[in-house]
Amino acid sequence: MAFAHSPLTTIPISLAPSFICRSAAVPSIENLNPTLSDQLHPLSLTILKQSDSLLPPPSKPNPTWLNPSKPKPSVLLPHRHRRPPLSHNPDLRRLSLLARSLSSSPDLSAALDEVFPDPPSREDALLLLNSLRPWRKSHRLFLWLQSKISPLDTIFYNVVLKALRAGRQYDLADSLAGEMINDNVPLDNITYSTLITCAKRCGRFDRALHWFDRIYRTGLMPDEVTYSAILDVYVQLGRREEAVALYERARAGGWTPDSVAFSVLAKMFGEAGDFDGIQYVLKEIETLGVKPNVVVYNTLLEALGKAGKPGLARNLFDEMLAAGLSPDERTLTSLIKIYGKARWGRNALELWERMRANKWPVDFILYNTLLNMCADLGMVEEAEKLFDEMQQSARSQKPDNFSYSAMINLYSSGGKSEKALKMFDDMLQRGVEPNVMGCTCLIQCLGKAGRIDDAVRVFGVAMDRGIKPDGRLCGCLLSLVSLCSDDEEASKVLACLEKGNPSLVKFIEMIRGEEAGFEEVKGKLRGILSDASVDVRRPFCNCLIDICRNRGFPSQRAHELLRLGMMYGLYAGLESKGLEEWSLNLRSLSVGAANTAFEEWIERLSDSMENEEENLPQIFSVHTGSGAHKFSHGLANSFSSYLKKIAAPFRQNGESGRFVTVKEELVSWFQSRTSYRVV
Repeated sequence: MAFAHSPLTTIPISLAPSFICRSAAVPSIENLNPTLSDQLHPLSLTILKQSDSLLPPPSKPNPTWLNPSKPKPSVLLPHRHRRPPLSHNPDLRRLSLLARSLSSSPDLSAALDEVFPDPPSREDALLLLNSLRPWRKSHRLFLWLQSKISPLDTIFYNVVLKALRAGRQYDLADSLAGEMINDNVPLDNITYSTLITCAKRCGRFDRALHWFDRIYRTGLMPDEVTYSAILDVYVQLGRREEAVALYERARAGGWTPDSVAFSVLAKMFGEAGDFDGIQYVLKEIETLGVKPNVVVYNTLLEALGKAGKPGLARNLFDEMLAAGLSPDERTLTSLIKIYGKARWGRNALELWERMRANKWPVDFILYNTLLNMCADLGMVEEAEKLFDEMQQSARSQKPDNFSYSAMINLYSSGGKSEKALKMFDDMLQRGVEPNVMGCTCLIQCLGKAGRIDDAVRVFGVAMDRGIKPDGRLCGCLLSLVSLCSDDEEASKVLACLEKGNPSLVKFIEMIRGEEAGFEEVKGKLRGILSDASVDVRRPFCNCLIDICRNRGFPSQRAHELLRLGMMYGLYAGLESKGLEEWSLNLRSLSVGAANTAFEEWIERLSDSMENEEENLPQIFSVHTGSGAHKFSHGLANSFSSYLKKIAAPFRQNGESGRFVTVKEELVSWFQSRTSYRVV
């Protein structure tokens, strides 16, 4: 093609733009007919330079290998386009008042026809569409504009799609997107990111992935908002590998992740407890020179807490302060939880002192987290001081039922039944409604103290206040049945239990006598455990075994229940056998269940020694644990008393909760007790 025939070559000099340079000399033939490249050169120094100033300065992406065999796709900038300024500046106050009036109008179409006898200008229509609330009004205005202004371009669809996203109306948004495709209205990055985030908010992850895939099919590249949104979708679906692959692909395309993307990645690795993944996120933040905000630090702290890295969490918190950021309530709550889980009481109290000295924000959740930590670590004086501060603080921070429950748990764990009951009564007098957690802790404490009547009274108060017994409360009542001193007390507790779980009461009545056979017990127990939540199935079985041993039930019942519990997977990993040592792990069992399991184990050891003595190891050990709580004694004391009662040759070897004997002593004990057999 000859450039001389282009319309640009026939522009008269007198009509040429003033910024084109002219020479005083007589022009030559070449100057009269310049090439297209020569004509565009001065334009590139003026117009394009001015338009470039509207865009952010270009970043320096990492070198990217491009496949020369494939055409380069049309690329939308990986950063959002700046919108050009409006050529018309409408009366914003007038439109704001109009939008408020239209929002309250029962018949929007009639009101619009009255206000706009002629179609509104494009700028007025956009501003009005963006201001109208709720989403129903915005959608009706959009439909009205379609009948008045045709065709509507992409920005109108984007505005109404955002309104539908705010109203979580994905089906309607999806329908509008289909209309855009059918009417050849181009979908830009804002359209796609709005559809993806709308689908994500509505739990339509499949549709979010559909629209994300369509971006590539249409030859576009996602922007930073779209990348962050689809990363979150992959995380919600648990597709970690695809999320990491997407992140790497986006980075190779020149995308610089924002704080949202790093928060999503940190959350994903934190939920999985993937410490290597968390380190990867930290390294990426450092490599890119991104300055994390408080939200990113909060997410990283929570991730490190789930990964069990309290030391790194403390260092990250110090780094956050060094960066000049002030922690919020969520930051401090996460750090307190991490310290409590790691049993770093001293660090938690030091943090509390810094919070007060720096006047960092404190809310209900943070106060209650501190109280729960003190209860878990047995820090009575510190908890009482915190609780007094809450009572003397502003009305918005007065103790609630979780605060009282933490204090009740603290006193109950320490066996201070009188203080725990007084705290419960004080809560009722102040008009604070109890919750099931506090009632469960208090009932358990009163039962251990032998105050069955008080425990029954607390249960009655809980029922009167509308508390529904859950699995933990029913398990607590089961435990109380085993602690009752006589049948009269047991009947009172069973009457309470019947209101929460009648099936348990019927099962206890069935196993009380000799009539029920093993298969009948097996079927009934399976039904009870199937109906119970997973976290209370083993406690149920433990308590039922305790009842059998403490309430004088047939001697074989406790062993039947233990064997059934093992059959149903409730006591996995009780026994382990090595070349040099065989051991029994009783840490997850109650006192009665532990004694029963030990008897079963001894019976099997006795048979093994009679039949294949030469294959037995030299060491035999039993592990009861010592309890992590300050006030917890675990099984060690009760099991030690039981061993003395039966004269078993197991002794503690200096490690709390570990009892050991050697093969020769065990053989000698069996020989002296040839009649020892489990019924």
